[in-house]
Amino acid sequence: MTTERLTLRQPSESDVQEILSLRSDISVNKYLGRQLTRTTDEALAFIQKVNEGFKNNTGLYWGITNSNNKKLVGTICIFNFSDDLKTCEIGYELLPDYQRQGIMNEALKKILDFTFQTLEIQTIEAFTHKDNLSSTQLLEKFHFEKTTFVDEENPDLIAFYLSNKK
Repeated sequence: MTTERLTLRQPSESDVQEILSLRSDISVNKYLGRQLTRTTDEALAFIQKVNEGFKNNTGLYWGITNSNNKKLVGTICIFNFSDDLKTCEIGYELLPDYQRQGIMNEALKKILDFTFQTLEIQTIEAFTHKDNLSSTQLLEKFHFEKTTFVDEENPDLIAFYLSNKK
């Protein structure tokens, strides 16, 4: 998939250094509550895992690249599909050097359109840490609505949803 400036594509083994950078960067992972990726082998295993998700439709994971430079600068994914395929969750991350340039705004718009129009998902959920103001602002810009849901295991998460207005 492409936008004005971006190409969204399935990650490949050649992206292993960028995936390692994303998943090992403390600032990127600050609010994600996941173990940092430490080695290229772990990054490669992750790429293989998300590509399996593509194959068996358990998750769709795209690498974000600038169209004029195929280097991966971030990722965006939809996953956690409901059994009736009417709801899914969205997640995203971007290397620090590429933040605040409208990249995620452009990628999110493309994936929201794809998810609602092509996949015909009715509701997209997103969860962000209460202190992750950039993510909260991005979701609000796209009219995601904050819910009252409280995650017992992580009460610092804020839940948002966006419904397809058909």
